[in-house]
Amino acid sequence: MAKTVAKASTHPHTLLPNTDSQGFYGIRLESIGGLGAHVAGQILAETGVLRMGLNGANFSSYGSEKKGSPVKAYIRFCAPEQDVRTSSPVDRPHVVAVFHEGLVRTEPVVSGLLPDGVIIVNSGHAADAVWEHLGRPSARLGIVDALAIAVEENSRVNTVMLGAVARATGFIKPEAVKDVIKATLGERYPQLLASNLRAFDRGFEGLALQDFRGAANSVPQRYVKPAPPFGYLDAPTGGVVVNPGNSVLKDLSVSRNGFLPAFHREKCVDCAVCDLVCPDFCFAWAKERKADGSEAIRLKGIDYKFCKGCMKCIDACPTLALTREREEEGYAEAHTVALFPRLEASRNGASRH
Repeated sequence: MAKTVAKASTHPHTLLPNTDSQGFYGIRLESIGGLGAHVAGQILAETGVLRMGLNGANFSSYGSEKKGSPVKAYIRFCAPEQDVRTSSPVDRPHVVAVFHEGLVRTEPVVSGLLPDGVIIVNSGHAADAVWEHLGRPSARLGIVDALAIAVEENSRVNTVMLGAVARATGFIKPEAVKDVIKATLGERYPQLLASNLRAFDRGFEGLALQDFRGAANSVPQRYVKPAPPFGYLDAPTGGVVVNPGNSVLKDLSVSRNGFLPAFHREKCVDCAVCDLVCPDFCFAWAKERKADGSEAIRLKGIDYKFCKGCMKCIDACPTLALTREREEEGYAEAHTVALFPRLEASRNGASRH
């Protein structure tokens, strides 16, 4: 966990459009490691505190510091005369920004969103489809294809999402955010500054907001503060991990940063270099009988449940049989080759019954 708490500057005080019961305006960033949510949270906090005369605090919550693991960043703003006396997570945010669309399937990203709040999702899909995946919340929904913009501008997803968040809040001044981006990147990565500023502008201008509050089939948000999974009376003996992360059926797709390796069988020479460098053993092999009657081990494809998109296989492949492709909806499901076909068959049979 990393935390920053700052006192307001002497800049003119910016009025907050609304606050929660404690006097705070809250923002929560839902992301995975590698997309820059932690830095985005710092930039937002510095913008409000150092450039807009507010008091504020931010911190990030994460497990292991590695790409693909879940990350949450929290930002609070309040009036300059109010002290920030809490460092708890922002569980009742005004704005939620989802940096990776896959988190919609695995994390309660809409949890606690206030009735007048906005949820922003990095997605290339239509708002109606994203709204359905979110569970049809009665809320305002903003869509921005941050990954496509980041690829085109040679920037990162976080600067695009910063632009979208600034637009959604209505009070965070885009020029103030860009000043902080310049101060953050200008000295360390001057060659990337122009592309990141363009990405911010495109995120700000490209956010498409749609109001689903009061829609005929919307689901009103009823917030219940989550309780700890265990207490001292029912905690597992010896600290047993009841939900192990090494299950052979664990789906790692949400850890991908928007890209995956595509396999081209016609270019493959079965050298197995990809298998040597793959940290998750996601390549499926099988025996095949050749024309002369001998047997050979050939690469059949990739089991995308295990692939987290590290792209090490692409760097290692000597024949360009593996290429880096943007992950499109349904691609992994259509092209996956089961690493454990018997296990898959038994699981599918159990689900049918």
